[in-house]
Amino acid sequence: MAVAYIVDAVRTAGGRRNGRLAGVHPVDLSAATLDAIVARTGIDPSAVEDVIMGCVSQGGQQAGQVGRNAVLAAKLLPDSVPAVTIDRQCGSSQQAIQFAAQAVMSGVQDMVIAAGVESMTRVPMGSTAIFHMKEGLGNYKSPQLEEKYPGIMFSQFMGAEMIVKKHGFTKDQLDAFALSSHLKAIAATQANAFANEIVPIAIETPDGPAMHTVDEGIRFDASLESIAGVKLLSPDGFLTAASSSQICDGASAALIVSEAALKAHGLTPLARIHNLTVTAGDPVIMLEEPLFATDRALQRAGMKIGDIDLYEVNEAFASVPMAWLKHTGADPEKLNVNGGAIALGHPLGASGTKLMSTLLQALKARGLKYGLQTMCEGGGVANVTIVEMM
Repeated sequence: MAVAYIVDAVRTAGGRRNGRLAGVHPVDLSAATLDAIVARTGIDPSAVEDVIMGCVSQGGQQAGQVGRNAVLAAKLLPDSVPAVTIDRQCGSSQQAIQFAAQAVMSGVQDMVIAAGVESMTRVPMGSTAIFHMKEGLGNYKSPQLEEKYPGIMFSQFMGAEMIVKKHGFTKDQLDAFALSSHLKAIAATQANAFANEIVPIAIETPDGPAMHTVDEGIRFDASLESIAGVKLLSPDGFLTAASSSQICDGASAALIVSEAALKAHGLTPLARIHNLTVTAGDPVIMLEEPLFATDRALQRAGMKIGDIDLYEVNEAFASVPMAWLKHTGADPEKLNVNGGAIALGHPLGASGTKLMSTLLQALKARGLKYGLQTMCEGGGVANVTIVEMM
């Protein structure tokens, strides 16, 4: 079978809601990462055969095919480059990587950019459904779906709380995990561990023009006491905003190519795609699927969890990676070594390629070989991507 390679992957530093990236249109934000991939790899822009853009809230400023609009707004890509926008919820741009790899591995295309964008400031989470409901245009839950799942409102938060109870976690454990995310992100930032993955974004601040280069969500003064003091999201629950992923603005991109493209364009890959897996399960508890998707991915790859050197498991809520660790028996020292979405933010459709950029650079910095990335997704779906460093 043909092999798909990742030449490079980049991301913006995360911006908090109404924060430093709030003044940047999501089309321009994603265009900046597309331009960065082209500039950093030195490819002929006209050789890009497709751009696959993940985006969850495809309305407002992210409507009208945001992937294609990002290509048109980019400075370095010609209008002849096609694009498509996809939604696999939080795994949208991880699926973009997998679709790009599938295109390359099938021999249909040789050079594809996988990308993602989400301005959760400008297009609030859930707004595409809420605005339609307020206008009397109906609910996403059809009569047949209601018949199958009567009275159930699919909720990622409820699923995360169900995982807490199912696996017997305590609030203290959730808070401790949240603190560790910030401490790792602080250490990584201070060590310039993100320098090779972050695309600087020009912004306007009250003090004048600036470049956005540091993840805005990191609490550099985080303590267990401050995290433990945050109000519960539900009176009878365990999770708080501090043990949940941060609402975030951001964009990311990765270049996926064939072996023929490596030779034709003189490219040096960071990694090759070792395994692509996507599974689905219970849509109510929903966020537990990465556990079972990982089992399947490892089985298909002929690997054990101990064969993997680093893991990126999206911190949608602290209970998700905690349950993943418990289920897989993975080494917690290998998990989200530079922090996760609790500290760095979770820009929905951009998180897949964002996590991949972080995973690849963390593996490279440590001279390690195998990385595994997985993402819980709305509807009880999960992607797993295993990469092998070159």
